[in-house]
Amino acid sequence: MSDEEAGLRVGKAATRAAGLKAVRVSVARALRQMGAVKSAKNLLTLNQENGFDCMSCAWPDPLDHRHTAEFCENGAKAVSWEGQREVVGPEFFARHPIADLEQRSGYWLERQGRLVHPMVRRDGGDRYEPITWDAAFALVAEHLSGLADPDEALFYTSGRASNEAAFLYQLFARVFGTNNLPDCSNMCHESTSVGLARTIGVGKGTVSLEDLHEAELIVISGQNPGTNHPRMLSALEKAKRRGARILAINPLREAGLLRFNNPQTARGLTVGTELADRYLRIRSNGDLALWQAFGHLLLRAGAVDWDFVERHTTGFAAWREHIGRLDWARVLEATGLSRAEIESAAELLMGSRRTVHCWAMGITQHRNSVATIQEFVNVALLQGMIGKPGAGLCPVRGHSNVQGDRTMGIWEKVPDSFLDALGAEFGFAPPRAHGRDAAGAVRALRDGRAKVFVGLGGNFASAMSDTEVTEAALRSAALTVQISTKLNRSHVAAGRDALILPALGRTERDHTGGRVQRITVEDSMSVVHASRGRAKPAGALLRSEVDIICGIAHATLGARHGIDWPSFAGDYALIRERIGRVVPGCEDYEEKLRHGTAFTLPHPPRDSRTFPTPEGRAVFTVNPLDVLSVPEGRLVLQTLRSHDQFNTTVYGLDDRYRGISSGRRVVFVSQADLDELGLAAGERVDLVSEWDDGRERRVRGFRTVSYDTPKGCAAAYYPETNPLVPLDSQALESGAPTSKAVVVRLEPA
Repeated sequence: MSDEEAGLRVGKAATRAAGLKAVRVSVARALRQMGAVKSAKNLLTLNQENGFDCMSCAWPDPLDHRHTAEFCENGAKAVSWEGQREVVGPEFFARHPIADLEQRSGYWLERQGRLVHPMVRRDGGDRYEPITWDAAFALVAEHLSGLADPDEALFYTSGRASNEAAFLYQLFARVFGTNNLPDCSNMCHESTSVGLARTIGVGKGTVSLEDLHEAELIVISGQNPGTNHPRMLSALEKAKRRGARILAINPLREAGLLRFNNPQTARGLTVGTELADRYLRIRSNGDLALWQAFGHLLLRAGAVDWDFVERHTTGFAAWREHIGRLDWARVLEATGLSRAEIESAAELLMGSRRTVHCWAMGITQHRNSVATIQEFVNVALLQGMIGKPGAGLCPVRGHSNVQGDRTMGIWEKVPDSFLDALGAEFGFAPPRAHGRDAAGAVRALRDGRAKVFVGLGGNFASAMSDTEVTEAALRSAALTVQISTKLNRSHVAAGRDALILPALGRTERDHTGGRVQRITVEDSMSVVHASRGRAKPAGALLRSEVDIICGIAHATLGARHGIDWPSFAGDYALIRERIGRVVPGCEDYEEKLRHGTAFTLPHPPRDSRTFPTPEGRAVFTVNPLDVLSVPEGRLVLQTLRSHDQFNTTVYGLDDRYRGISSGRRVVFVSQADLDELGLAAGERVDLVSEWDDGRERRVRGFRTVSYDTPKGCAAAYYPETNPLVPLDSQALESGAPTSKAVVVRLEPA
């Protein structure tokens, strides 16, 4: 057992989220990592109109009134993590060869401090050494220029990148000659993008923040807002005060779906607000069956907006015939619910005139995720819940600008219309063949068909499934480039040549080009926000992501096609001017920002009930009822975050909402399953996943925790459990990893 896990303790799971405890944790973390002055400066400008946009999630900012403390506990943790006073420079790397860093956990690596100096590991070297920025850019250019084919390069993007950085990054990749632009969407909400694009013509949600406030019913599926999107709790509280009801559908009973103690109100600190009116503890992977049952019951009860169906949709007759033959025995098997529970929940849908459907990664990471999301849409179309106030589809994104990155062209399958506009604006012929997604990038490196990997933010090695395969693939590259703020496992899984290029954080003052610069991001509800950090940079050598991209592009391409990369680095307004001529809805980008700090992108289904599908209407889809088969003695594992975590970044070793302290290697299992398997709570076990490829995948030394979850289900934290998911186990159509439906057996350690 590692030192980090030696103090593991298990207590009672919480029944309410936030409250004074969240305030104490936020303040203590900030003071410890940033000090009093920097904490005040950063937290009081976080999510404010003239401040910086939070990097911890993509929840929208209120457009009317903002609190002085317009942030949540996990937002404060993210700011404190970025603002950490300790730094990692040449002296650190002189003490720690890569062989030493390989033995460290991701948690240990990230808490060492901020990266402040460009570093290089040369082919054959055992450690990173300092390098100048110009030499680093020249090394990237040398490798890229030496490739036999532009498609041997991979340009990965994390959802933290700004719109300006993302736009330049995809421009550079396409001028270079490839559409290999995998991004973190491939691992999380890709199923949403595919499912919505096919059914409503736009791969984004259809609601505004005000729609949640005005809803009569909010359905939350496969989402834990208390940990992953805590600012959403305020919106749910406001909706409840206005009379809304909440239907929660989730295998685990989560504190953030039960009760919210808003620390900014007297009532919140004392009584709090009960959230879920009904809580369906569904079996993992049972959502497709549940939503087909909802459609069946709504149709049978006549809870149909016939005018909307007839005027705005197609495919209804085929869907009606299919859903009319619903196999209830398979529905009950898949969901683990009783028919009475399902019918009672369906009555909430029948009685609501304004319903918002919310979901997150608990839905998007299954083999049948796209089909499940299409069933959400089927039910929304049936009731006319798109394009009306207080209703709609609300996929809740996790990364702060993952939606904006896609809008800016970070996509391996970008539409031809985008390429046409990009080519016309910059005078070149963009490549048309689709590029590689995240899993495809790993396969290409593994098979020797890609040689260079450039990562714009994030931690690709830990974010991807099949960790052993992913890290080996990165190590086989001729060059890996990581544009980063903190040390992580992706720097350890280094190519033969490897660069670490330290970037400014969201909180920090960007004075590139001799002027104060600001960036923009897009939230989950298609609102573009300005963001400007105020803190002093952690090191004098840090450069902005925009500056780094321009440096690499200029070193590699020079002034090809007349693109003046240095001018973009000197004035981000010039980037926004070009975005405005390429990206629909961004016309007069800079002018819109001058008249406010935010503007909303157009969304035809939301704005006018028009649907830019090939059929010109919203599409009802027919999806076979797919039920996951689980052998006797096995469980369905879902991977998830702790409350002290953001994506792969682990802030600490506690998960107080689930009663876990000082450890992460735990597996949550029902007491009935523990009894049946002959295991005791607290027993050490290995998790072994079973797949059709016959290969055993094992993670060792997890403690069993008896937890309120349906029989047959289990849960454990990622990235520790990512090795259990094969690279080729992906959602149909979208390619997302199937991390929420992993068949495992538990073996005593």
